[in-house]
Amino acid sequence: MKGFFKGVGLLALLALAFGAGYLYPILNRPPLVLHQDAVVAGVPREGVRVRWREEAGGFIDIVPAAGADTLLILYPGGLVRPQAYEWLGVALAPRGVRTVIPAFPFDLAVLRPNRAAALLEAFAVDPTTRVVLGGHSLGGAMAARFAARRPDALDALVLMGAFSAEGDDLSAAPLDVLVLAAEHDGLATLAEVRSGLGRLPPSAELVVIGGAVHSFFGRYGPQRGDGLPTTTRSAAEAQITAALGAFLAR
Repeated sequence: MKGFFKGVGLLALLALAFGAGYLYPILNRPPLVLHQDAVVAGVPREGVRVRWREEAGGFIDIVPAAGADTLLILYPGGLVRPQAYEWLGVALAPRGVRTVIPAFPFDLAVLRPNRAAALLEAFAVDPTTRVVLGGHSLGGAMAARFAARRPDALDALVLMGAFSAEGDDLSAAPLDVLVLAAEHDGLATLAEVRSGLGRLPPSAELVVIGGAVHSFFGRYGPQRGDGLPTTTRSAAEAQITAALGAFLAR
């Protein structure tokens, strides 16, 4: 019997160690550091104000010094810190876009997919401001979920390396929709993204970022299971900025 209990104890310890190893990176999130990796060529830092704000659950607020006529709320990918998308907000600022990147519990948008509601209430958006909700990966799927439930609150939806889940049908939603897909995405493949187009309005636009992979939408490093890029990160970011900027300018 002693041998049996020793065996059970060893298995329990192994299970605990495995669980701790799996849960540690989820429970112990990296610090949120602004300006960590958000330099964008051609965009002077004095033309953009970036700050962390605690209200409405906490978010990064990226405001063009010259003012904005578009509000982009951007949900980060799963287990990705909000600052990984600061570069995109900085890149869009000269185009009159204010970008708000909310933080989520454990960096998982699936835990609070309705975060946009509190942010819209906090901003009391002017009727002339175009309101766009976007997201990358899991954040994109949750942005689509919010849009399916509250299409009246938005003017447009942007999905980056993401697609609407089967239960979130937006095919009849009165929204402009842009879908950005990475050519070599190993996590949200082109086939999956194209399959998801049937759950979006018929006018939804698909733009394929040539040579890019899933992790090129945010600056957080390589990702397990992703494809192999055939272009540089900077070239992919230029494509992303151009496509998104053109869509937001309509």
